[in-house]
Amino acid sequence: MNSSEEIAVSGMSAGRSAMRMGPAELVQAAAMARRFYLEGKSKIQIAEEFGVSRFKVARVLETALERDLVRIEIRVPAELDAERSDALRARYGLRHAVVVESPAEAEETPDPENLGEVAADLLGELVNEGDVLGLAWGRSTIHMAAALDRLPPCTVVQLTGVYDAGTAERGSVEAVRRAAQVSGGDAHPIYAPMLLPDAATASALRNQTGIARAFEHFDKVTVACVSIGSWEPGISTVHDMLTEEERAHYASLGVAAEMSAHLFDAEGRRVGRDLGERCITVKADQLRRVPEVVAIAGGQRKGPAIDAVLRSGLVTSLVTDTSAADYLMTAGPTPKSAFNRSDPDGA
Repeated sequence: MNSSEEIAVSGMSAGRSAMRMGPAELVQAAAMARRFYLEGKSKIQIAEEFGVSRFKVARVLETALERDLVRIEIRVPAELDAERSDALRARYGLRHAVVVESPAEAEETPDPENLGEVAADLLGELVNEGDVLGLAWGRSTIHMAAALDRLPPCTVVQLTGVYDAGTAERGSVEAVRRAAQVSGGDAHPIYAPMLLPDAATASALRNQTGIARAFEHFDKVTVACVSIGSWEPGISTVHDMLTEEERAHYASLGVAAEMSAHLFDAEGRRVGRDLGERCITVKADQLRRVPEVVAIAGGQRKGPAIDAVLRSGLVTSLVTDTSAADYLMTAGPTPKSAFNRSDPDGA
């Protein structure tokens, strides 16, 4: 996951421009460069060893770079796009942004499985021993959990109900169990649908012992992993669970995105808050207080939805692909930093 630097220090085999240096200069420059770049010695230490000033050492090292005696290469795995990642992080003021190459054969497929694999590696970096890891429902988080191979000991809690209670064993419940198994920590799954027919049914379920125990951990979550859905069939689980009349109602409010059953307009403002009363899910204000919220979402079709959620200030880090990143880099005015995590609509 991390960029790695490879320093190649050569001697007489340096490029043509470096051969303008005399043999003694080349040998000394190569030795100084080796001390500095490969052995980690300071310029003062090198100066003392060679009996010169540290300013001379600095000039020699600079000349070695200019004349191709020393080559520094920044390498990341081929599937990671370091330039887009850094640009996206800066544009949205994110803590981490990781952009992977979009699958050439499936440009329009949202959330390719390799996003989950990269997110699994990222969580391996972000989660510390004793953390509480929260996982929300989503295909990408399920892929992430399946790819996990390392996590320090931590508690894992489910942040939302499931899309279909009949598939719980293959969905977010299994994702929570898998993460807990890898970490060796406790698991707190939620055996309940995400969306209920009415607020009263949802309230009754929240008071059930197992679900209430999971909810008690929501305020303790230190790292959360969420998915993002566009407001269209097949790309938002909440959209697909509603009736046609309900979809039309929320569409009239300007819904552009959904995350953990919370709806957002294109500016990142929450709309349709009444829907949350019918849902088994972490509250938006609770997510806002989580130190690290990692969203996993990709594909060009999800570009506007990702932009909307990033503008909400709820997300601190993003794993996405080049298709979505190219959209995000030109999506409207530059958004405010994610580190300013106030509610965009002031509520």
